[in-house]
Order: sequence, then structure tokens, then C-alpha cells
Amino acid sequence: MNKREGEGWSRRNAEAAQERDAHANSSSPVIAAFKVFQQELDTRHDKYERLIKISRDVTIESKRSIFLLHRVTNIPDTEGVLNEAESKLDGVRQKIGQIAEELRGEDIYQFHRAFTPGIQEYVEAVTFLHYIRHRSLISLEEINARLVFMKTDNDSAEAPPSSAPVLTFQVTPADYLLGVADLTGELMRLCIGSVGNGDIDTPFQLSQFLRQIHDGFSYIGNTGPYEVSKKLHTLRQSLGKVEDACYTLRVRGSEIPKHMLADVFCTRTTHMDAEEGVV
Repeated sequence: MNKREGEGWSRRNAEAAQERDAHANSSSPVIAAFKVFQQELDTRHDKYERLIKISRDVTIESKRSIFLLHRVTNIPDTEGVLNEAESKLDGVRQKIGQIAEELRGEDIYQFHRAFTPGIQEYVEAVTFLHYIRHRSLISLEEINARLVFMKTDNDSAEAPPSSAPVLTFQVTPADYLLGVADLTGELMRLCIGSVGNGDIDTPFQLSQFLRQIHDGFSYIGNTGPYEVSKKLHTLRQSLGKVEDACYTLRVRGSEIPKHMLADVFCTRTTHMDAEEGVV
């Protein structure tokens, strides 16, 4: 038997095997069971991909809210900026309502990696807005209280509102901690922006607030999630930069004109980042 005849024989055997499998597929309980498994896995994968897309939208809109909130140091109409940011966050909450709808009847921890980046960014935006308004840290319970959604079905449009199903989304403690850790970077930027506009009181308030957050994270230590311990280094960097700004204001504030303070801090921050390998 030459090589060409061997290839033809193998091809005929493969086609015969496929024909036998085709006849056996309709009656094999094993094949039927695996078809069910295939459908379940495909459904779960599609849901995972939808959650990733929604999480990206949540991340983008939350970042826009944060960028908007940084304008409070530059314009006199602070309340108008805060109201606009609150309106944007209402839209973000509607996106989170879509996540809650996707997770209805599911174990959220099977899909947690798909939406956790967006939730962390939302927590960062909400805590930033709350701090600017109240100079305090919003609690996890307050955040979750805003994530209750009324789901109305088209088939039951004539039903009273009291009968509409309620969807809730619960931010996990780990996502809350990671969002608060990211908040410290925004507070550091708020500190530099405030100094640039001649506000020398805000840096000292931020310094005290960041110390309290750092103390809270220090109590957690290595017992918390792995991601929390990684972000603790960034938190310490932000605290160090704010404390450095406070030191400069206290010791050399009378020597440096107010309109030059922001440039001085930006230069010192760049040097600190270079020394720590953060360029």
C-alpha cells in the first residue's frame, strides 16, 4: 500500500466514523447530556460577556463624574457641579440595575470578575462626591441603599407599582475597600488643585482624613483580600504627597506666593514618583 492509498483509506474510515456518530447522536444519552452542558456553558459565557460590557460603561461614566468633580476647585458654582455629578451617577446606577437584572437568580461570585472593575470605579465616584459635600466617608450600607431598583415587566403594565418586583444589588465589602483605596488618589489631586487656587485649609483637612483611612486599612493588614494589600502602597504614596504639601504650606507658605504653590507641589510630586520608580 502506497502513501496515497493509505491516505484514501484513512479518509474513508473517518467518513464512516462520522456517519456512525451521526446515527448514534439522536439516541445516545451521553450526547444528549453533553448538548445540555453545551447550552448551559454557552448561556453562562454570553451572560459573562454582557456583564463585562455593562461594567465598561459603568467605569467610563464613573470616571466622567470624577473628572467633573475635580472642577469644584476652579469654579464658584460648586453646587451646580455637584448636582450635575449626581445626575451622572444616577445614570450609572441605572447601568448597575442592568447588572442586577443579569444576576437575578445567579451566584454573583461566579460572575464577580466580570463587573468588579466598574463597581470599584462607581464606589470611588460616590465616595468622592460624598466627601466633597459632607467631608466624611460614605458607608457601605448607604451605598447599597441607593442600589434598589423597581423592575416593571411589559406584560404587567397595568399592575399597581406595589406589585412590581424589586431588584437589589449589594456591593461586596472587598469592592468597597478597593474603591475607597482608589479614592485616596483623587483626594491627593484635589489637594494639589485646592492649593493652586489659594485654598490652604483643604490640604490639612485632607491630610487628617487620609490618615484615618490609612489607619483603617492598617487594621486589616494581610487578612483582607490580596488586591487591598496591593493598593495599600498607593494609598501611602497619596498620604505622603498630601503630608508633604501640608509641610510646605506650614513651613514655607509665607515664602512662596500663592499662585506658585501648585507648581512647587507638582515638581516635588514628580521627584517623589521618580525616586519610587513611578514615572
